[in-house]
Amino acid sequence: MKEAQKIFKTALEEGRTFVLEHEAKDIMKAYGIPIPAYDTAVTADEAVEKSKAIGFPVVLKILSKDVLHKSDAGGVKINLKNEEEVRKAFTEIMDNAKNYGKEKGIDVDLSRGVFISDFADMGTEIIVGVTKDPQFGHALMAGLGGIFVEVLKDVSFRLIPFTENDAREMLKELKAYKILEGIRGEPPRDVDSLVNVMLAVSKMIEENPEIIELDCNPTFVYEKGKGTLVVDARILIGSSEASH
Repeated sequence: MKEAQKIFKTALEEGRTFVLEHEAKDIMKAYGIPIPAYDTAVTADEAVEKSKAIGFPVVLKILSKDVLHKSDAGGVKINLKNEEEVRKAFTEIMDNAKNYGKEKGIDVDLSRGVFISDFADMGTEIIVGVTKDPQFGHALMAGLGGIFVEVLKDVSFRLIPFTENDAREMLKELKAYKILEGIRGEPPRDVDSLVNVMLAVSKMIEENPEIIELDCNPTFVYEKGKGTLVVDARILIGSSEASH
C-alpha cells in the first residue's frame, strides 16, 4: 500500500522508530480498519474548530516525534465535552510536554500540535497486536485488551500470514471468548468484524515488513452487527533491510 510506504519512509528519514498517531490512523484507514473520526490541530483555536467538526466529546493527544508514551508525558486528555474544555486541554498538553522535555533534558518538538479524535463509546476491550521474532518472523496476538492484558495475559498467537479460520480459532482459545459469545444476558459481540480487523492487520504486516511491533489497544468490539473500532494504535518500525 503506497500510502503506508510513504509514511514509513518519512518516519525513517526523520530518524523515528515509530509513526505518529495520525499517521498510524492513516495507515489503518488505508487498510479498511475501522477507526474513530480524527484530525490534527496546531493551535487552540484550530483544536476547537476541528473538535466541533468531529463532534463532542473528543480526545486530545500530543503529536510529537519526541514523545512515544503520551500518557507518561501528560499528553492525553479524554472525554472533552465542549469548546472550553478543549481549549484548556490543548494548553495543558503543550505545557505538560514542555515540562516532560525539561525533565528528560530534551527540547520537545511541539510543531505538530495535537491529535483529535472522537471519544468512542465503550465496547468489549480487545487487543490486536503484532510482534516480530528474529527467528520466526511476525506473529499476531489477540486477547482481552485495555488494562487487563498485562494482568490476565489472556492472549493467543499465530504466525502471519494466516487465514480467517485461524483467526476464529485464535479467538476461541481465549478465556475471554465467552464474553464475545455473550454471557449473563449480555448480547454476543461482533466477532466477524473483529476477525476482519485481524485479517487486515495481517495483510498490513505482509505488505510492510518494516513494522516491528504494532498495538491496536484498545480495540472496542460492539454488539453483533455494530462493528469494531480501533481506538488507539501504536506502530514501531525499523528499516526494511533489518526486517527481512
